[in-house]
Amino acid sequence: MARLRLKDIRHSYMPNPATDADYALKRVDHVFEDGGAYALLGPSGCGKTTLLNILSGLLRPSEGEVHFDTLDVTGLPTEARNIAQVFQFPVVYDTMTVYDNLAFPLRNRRVPEDVVDRRVREILAMIGLEERAKRRAQGLTADDKQKISLGRGLARPDVSAILFDEPLTVIDPHLKWALRTQLKDLHRRFGHTMIYVTHDQTEALTFADTVVVMYEGEIVQIGTPEELFERPRHTFVGYFIGSPGMNLLPARIDGNTAQLGGQSVALPGAPRRLSGERIELGIRPEFVRLGREGMPVSVSKVEDIGRRKIIHANLEGEAIAAIVEEDGEIPAEPRVIFDPAHLNLYADSWRVELEGGR
Repeated sequence: MARLRLKDIRHSYMPNPATDADYALKRVDHVFEDGGAYALLGPSGCGKTTLLNILSGLLRPSEGEVHFDTLDVTGLPTEARNIAQVFQFPVVYDTMTVYDNLAFPLRNRRVPEDVVDRRVREILAMIGLEERAKRRAQGLTADDKQKISLGRGLARPDVSAILFDEPLTVIDPHLKWALRTQLKDLHRRFGHTMIYVTHDQTEALTFADTVVVMYEGEIVQIGTPEELFERPRHTFVGYFIGSPGMNLLPARIDGNTAQLGGQSVALPGAPRRLSGERIELGIRPEFVRLGREGMPVSVSKVEDIGRRKIIHANLEGEAIAAIVEEDGEIPAEPRVIFDPAHLNLYADSWRVELEGGR
């Protein structure tokens, strides 16, 4: 295991980048602590796979350094970094049996055969392929092949880190939850440094202790799932995390009051510093109370999602969503109140601190 440090990393796929727009990674300076379970979360094209490939050695960064503990590995090839990487689509040796696929990385390092056998049998039990151990991989389903890839990544107990690049993309949806749970259990058991790339917030929030959210080549927030939900540092995090995402409403600020069109909302405190061309008030649908008191809204749509309903409405010309329980009342003349403890204020997309530590 190792502590992985990305030091002032920038990367461009262009030969002569001139502006920030030419960089797939604009500036990353971050440490993945030894034994941590991390997720790199963001939409397609945000730079998360580029970052993972720089860690693994498949890419050399245009600028900056990569350190594993105290060793500068920036110029070292993948095979010299002692990492395991599991890709989006299964990479298996079709002519080998399931057992031999899992044994391959150990035999390649000349691990004694009795140790290989013990470790492979342990991995087979973890991934549920004991009955297929003697079958060739060629005839297996995509699900089973990806299980082999996952197992092979876990086979070596001495790796510095295990990197997962959207490994559950081809997995049947019914099996995804079980495999995520297994990976989490394996992390607790063996303490490998694990970095898991995904665009799926559910995968990220259920697997990782720390989530690194990326947007347009930058890290916009690092935090626990709770921190990302309660205090999104950037409006993208508020929008991307949650279903539906955070309501963002243009506002004017006067002291500790936000003006939403002709309506006033009391803030938990006045902004410490406020500058920017675009000021927005953020409130998650979970903390919008629908009833007969508060600001008038017009309901445009009601989505019944089982135990809850998502209410889509219009407040002062702006779209807003609220969540109510399945048997919650929707008044004929509905109004909304925002829970003040869960209000967030943003200036040009970045969160503004309020007096009192909010």
